[in-house]
Amino acid sequence: MNIKRYISALFTAAAVAFGASAQGDTTPGLIWSTLHALDYEVFAGVNIGGASPMPLPAEIRSIDSYNPNLNLQLGAKATKWLGKDKKWGIGVGIIFESKGMKTKATVKNYGMEIIQEGSRLKGNWTGRVQTRYSSSLLTLPITANYKINSRLKVSAGPYIGIAMNNNFDGYVYEGYLRENDPTGNKVSFEGDSRAAYDFSDDIRTFQWGAQAGISWLAFRHLSVNANLTWGCNGIFKSSFKTITFTMYPIYLNLGFGYAF
Repeated sequence: MNIKRYISALFTAAAVAFGASAQGDTTPGLIWSTLHALDYEVFAGVNIGGASPMPLPAEIRSIDSYNPNLNLQLGAKATKWLGKDKKWGIGVGIIFESKGMKTKATVKNYGMEIIQEGSRLKGNWTGRVQTRYSSSLLTLPITANYKINSRLKVSAGPYIGIAMNNNFDGYVYEGYLRENDPTGNKVSFEGDSRAAYDFSDDIRTFQWGAQAGISWLAFRHLSVNANLTWGCNGIFKSSFKTITFTMYPIYLNLGFGYAF
């Protein structure tokens, strides 16, 4: 079956059954879904994680503080179960979510472009830096699902994400900038002196990665879910060279779902 037609059929079935579910568990929509080995779920949760190089490069000497922020997720998914025993299935979903973090770090020769008195200075920063990252995304996962038993299932697969309303900014302080390269002109910031930076326009729109998760059906309809997502192409555009290492979005999602 053509993948586009398959995805469309899954969500059409989910919509039909979802609309019918309020009338009871024996409605035509739910009967149709049962006969065609389809199930569907709406879910919500929080994302905990951040954007980070892996492993940490030599430029980052220490992480001094970390705040995961409140990153919410809301989505829906449909799963087509295969074979006689219905152990394996293919799922597709649509998720609206936010990802972000706030950190403070001590760095050395860290690629930076600061804004000072309306002008931009680019070079290598040694000192302390505060970073704030946030992004709103539309995410489309495709997963292979396996039922361990009637209550427990695991899933894994790729996802694509469309990033919107991006923000990556902060400021540097208690250190100095070497203009252009590590031996360039030294610009110092001491005491309460600081300089801002803003790389928000350099966040890439299209992101992709992999995810793996586990779901436990605690009650007849209520599930408890945990999913780990790992971005594969980093949050910055390939043309962005100020930060010299790739920063991968890595998040653990914890939440609840309602299975129809």
